[in-house]
Amino acid sequence: MGYHFLTGVTGLLGRYIVKDLLLADVPVAVLVRPTRKASARQRVENVMAYWEAQLGRSLPRPVVLEGDITEPDLGLDPRATRWVAENCDTMLHNAASLTFQSTGRESEPWRSNVEGTRNVLELCRNAGIRRFNHVSTAYVCGLRDGRILETELDVGQQLSNDYEQSKIDAENLVRSADFLDSLTVFRPAIIVGDSQTSYTTTYHGFYAPLQVICTMSQQMEIDATTRIYTSARFAALSGHETKNLVPVDWVSAVMSHVVTHPEHHGKTYHLTPRHPVTARLLADVLEQAAGFYAVSFGECGVPHSELTEYEQLFYEMISVYSSYWRDDPTFDTTNTRTAAPHLPCPHVDRAMLLRMAHYAMSINFGGPRTKPPELEFDSHVVLDPLSEALDRLPSNAVPSRVGLQITGPGGGQWSLLLQDGELVGADLGIVSQCKATFSLDVETFASVTRGECTADEALSTGRLQLAGNGLPRPRLLKMLTNLAETSRSCSAAAAGESAHDHQRERTAAPVR
Repeated sequence: MGYHFLTGVTGLLGRYIVKDLLLADVPVAVLVRPTRKASARQRVENVMAYWEAQLGRSLPRPVVLEGDITEPDLGLDPRATRWVAENCDTMLHNAASLTFQSTGRESEPWRSNVEGTRNVLELCRNAGIRRFNHVSTAYVCGLRDGRILETELDVGQQLSNDYEQSKIDAENLVRSADFLDSLTVFRPAIIVGDSQTSYTTTYHGFYAPLQVICTMSQQMEIDATTRIYTSARFAALSGHETKNLVPVDWVSAVMSHVVTHPEHHGKTYHLTPRHPVTARLLADVLEQAAGFYAVSFGECGVPHSELTEYEQLFYEMISVYSSYWRDDPTFDTTNTRTAAPHLPCPHVDRAMLLRMAHYAMSINFGGPRTKPPELEFDSHVVLDPLSEALDRLPSNAVPSRVGLQITGPGGGQWSLLLQDGELVGADLGIVSQCKATFSLDVETFASVTRGECTADEALSTGRLQLAGNGLPRPRLLKMLTNLAETSRSCSAAAAGESAHDHQRERTAAPVR
């Protein structure tokens, strides 16, 4: 099985998908854009650190490729582009912009959702990736009423905002890609936090009015019962309108199940709940969570000039979501229920929404930004120099390959290359040509490379596992020993060079 290439891994849904796929032993490679404060790999380490803390176990690391969907070739360098072509056979395109109102076709959401999808498709065409999973949205239905079928897309419907238009354009793009052998489309409704933990990293949809109310309530007077009373009239709503909210953990679970079961590929899946929530329930939750009371519905025809100061401010701050304050249609979920009958959507009720509201409020709708992790040991420091050695191998070399799976912070996946019994290089990922695979956690790998224990000792105590018998065990253990020796030699050389530079600086320093 080749690698599944995933975009959007640092977003809320992407975080869950990468976890679920790794737990299902699916080989995963991720495209991640660096930020000013964190590299692509540091951003992924932040994601993996959260899951390891939640699960209480170390996890394998995906192959991390630095890039950007808005750039040609996704911003990948030639080596990474070649690696994708040689090792990836499935694309899971999840990255998207949630911008609702655009300033022009050169900006978001068009830049990511349409041009980004176009770039992803072009890379797949050039790399020979023929299986494509695309994350769309249930709201490509626009302003339609009635029952929306999973088999329908563009039926001339009116769309309510630029986000919906960009997503229908993107879905049309992938459906018109004639080189794909299999196209699976997922259309989630409004994604909210985790049904069990309430965890979220994004604050759209349900969270937007909650955040506005919390901000406004700080400027209002609280009565003796700790409640805030001020009129809040939703003139366009009766309170009976329904909205489709879906927990992120359920969306990811269904997607991962479909992705890992080829018999379910090639269809479109509405990821929507069995029981939508009403606008009245949402208002009740907002009142109870924020202590903000006196919400009323159905006062149609109230001129803007007659709205209170707070009402005007509220409408102004959530105006970007105004197109969603309407009754949702009914979404057909035949394909979803057929593929995943064992994964019913958790019922989003008052108690769950209150937990989610309190969670978002407790971390101030985002909390402090997570700092890049400080790794006690980074296996990439050991393996990256060997990756650079690949360019120096003769073109006619046919080395043997051995997989190396290192779990935990600073871990990763590599193929170690042996030529005439000697370790000559390392490449990203564990590929099908690997004759055997070593598995160990980062602490054990650090001990072996530092010379604190031998590979044979780690194997005999169970800290190192060896799968496959394509090469003799003594030869495999010798390879790890060579890797440890190479690592210590490089570390000693680097330390010596650093000391030499320090001495040269002292010698050159003027006498004061």
